[in-house]
Amino acid sequence: MEFLFSSFTAITWQQVVMIALGILLILLAIVKKTEPALLLPMGFGAILVNLPFSAVNSTEGAVGIIDWLFEFGINASEMMPLLLFIGIGAMIDFGPLLANPKLFIFGAMAQFGIFATIAIAAACGFDIADAASIGILGAADGPTAIFVATKLGSKYLGPIMVAAYSYMALVPIIQPAVIKMLTTKKERAIEMQYNPQSVSKATKIAFPILVTIVAGLLAPMSVALVGFLMFGNLIRECGVLNNLSETAQNALSNLITLLLGITIASQMKAENFLQVDTLLIMSFGLLAFVFDTMSGVIAAKVFNLFSKTKINPMIGAAGISAFPMSARVVAKMGTKENPQNYLLMHSIGCNVSGQIASAIAGGLVLSLVSAI
Repeated sequence: MEFLFSSFTAITWQQVVMIALGILLILLAIVKKTEPALLLPMGFGAILVNLPFSAVNSTEGAVGIIDWLFEFGINASEMMPLLLFIGIGAMIDFGPLLANPKLFIFGAMAQFGIFATIAIAAACGFDIADAASIGILGAADGPTAIFVATKLGSKYLGPIMVAAYSYMALVPIIQPAVIKMLTTKKERAIEMQYNPQSVSKATKIAFPILVTIVAGLLAPMSVALVGFLMFGNLIRECGVLNNLSETAQNALSNLITLLLGITIASQMKAENFLQVDTLLIMSFGLLAFVFDTMSGVIAAKVFNLFSKTKINPMIGAAGISAFPMSARVVAKMGTKENPQNYLLMHSIGCNVSGQIASAIAGGLVLSLVSAI
């Protein structure tokens, strides 16, 4: 009874705030259905790590389970984000992109926010390793952000992890506002029909192999990210590992996402999270995400100036790496503006292009910082 009373008296207002935040994330996941696979474990984990004397936290005599997951699954080996990339690769069909290679442009351009935010963060006084780790949030890709921040040894890994997955989950809220700010109703209603073009099985098998080789030669530091993503895709396309492909797409991806979500909570302890720097990093992450969305849309609008066949500029926003959330958002907006429109496959092509581009961008950032 005395111990129970001490638990109630030991709780701080900061822990109460973090527990309330955890409950909010759970409500968003259940009530609003906002990326429940991410927000629900993050929210529940935030409650676990902020309870006084919680056994999931490390003490002098023992390592807590969530701290152990963070140390060995992320900090020491980057195992979880890389394994998740195999699952993501197995989900991706590069057919729409291979059938319409110009979509590569929008995936590449939508990474502008990464480098712009690195420059801004560095100008604000962050050292180059931390600035680069913050800037990579613009990829809107949790595994890439975790991988880069861990490799660079950023002291802000915790808030970067939380920001990366928070903004991935908030794609349906953030992107529509940015898209509407940059486009007219007429532009959003531009009709694009999807005419499926056959892409040979040999091309689909060769593509992940060639991308890995080219990316490895251009940006060797990207090999782990690009290689695991392409390995997952090769499992999908080879045609002889169907059971493994299904496992990677479903069981592996779901399990790693679940573990990542609750492991991220290790960095949501009140004493570490409720800091001015954390709020600043969350702001920079939002800035990078908005910049990337803007650059994708603007690239599509510029493309229309020189092309007889107009494209709907909204698909440029899907060039970020948040797969498949961003593609779904763009497709839904397209149908709302013009019920005859069919943007899903076009936006999917941009989205998978963004997956490749963000992984390569992560490798380039690592290479550039290492060279400084």
